[in-house]
Amino acid sequence: MIALATMASGVFAYAAAGVVVGRPVRFVPMRVPRGGDRVERAQEWLLQAGVAVTPVQFWSVSAMVASSTFVMATLVTGAPLVALAPALAAGLAPRAYYARRRTARLRDVQAAWPDALRDVVASLAAGRSLGAALGELAVTGPAPLRSAFERYVTTARMAGTGPALELVKASLADPTSDRVVEVLLLAAERGGPIVADVLNDLVVATTKDLKVADEIETEGLEMRINARAVLVLPWLVLVALTVRGGAFRDFYQSAAGFLVVAAGAALSAVGYAWITRLARSLEEQRVFGGVRLRSGTAS
Repeated sequence: MIALATMASGVFAYAAAGVVVGRPVRFVPMRVPRGGDRVERAQEWLLQAGVAVTPVQFWSVSAMVASSTFVMATLVTGAPLVALAPALAAGLAPRAYYARRRTARLRDVQAAWPDALRDVVASLAAGRSLGAALGELAVTGPAPLRSAFERYVTTARMAGTGPALELVKASLADPTSDRVVEVLLLAAERGGPIVADVLNDLVVATTKDLKVADEIETEGLEMRINARAVLVLPWLVLVALTVRGGAFRDFYQSAAGFLVVAAGAALSAVGYAWITRLARSLEEQRVFGGVRLRSGTAS
């Protein structure tokens, strides 16, 4: 009761302070995403990670890995409760692996755009058209962008520059690429000598964005490493204590052991979620992610 009263007093004081300074607390209703939206976001996440499977297939494989780990850990420790933590960690391992792969892929794509745009500007200065300059990226452009622009060359021949660039945007599935492609689409529509100036300004802006993103990533790296270490180490110790028979294994096979494991799991989950939330960087949303039909973009 004392703890509840203290929390209530703190909430009241916070709300009162907000009213005094002219910034009252606002309660925003939480928007519950629809099932279709969740599936689309999951599919986009897998595309960004370079995984050519559906969300259902991905989570099915993760569930199989978790189940196999649970069975093996139960056989080793003799305590199903203790085996839950390694099983959960193994089930989340594929997502953690592809999350790192996704981050690396998106970072490589973002870092490749300044050099790619400089190549396009150089090709324009040499007298090539914008469509031909973009086609050169499939051969001489940065490696992270070559596969996307290989499809661009084929599509541009059949459907024109606009649909081909929309295909590039869909295949890269990256906010930075979305912005760059939108500018390239506008340049393909308008044409003229201003194209080179617009692309040079885009090179400067993209380079600055990359510098800021690197600084944010570096600031949060240490906190994320500490959060993972604090989460994993106690459970490794618990598994080691229950590998052999004895008092520890007997305890964690009992009801009291269940309560200890449940409380530890809850505290670990809350602590990890909180520290990860504090250390995470705000991920840019794909404002220009949709495909729009454009006229006058034929090469």
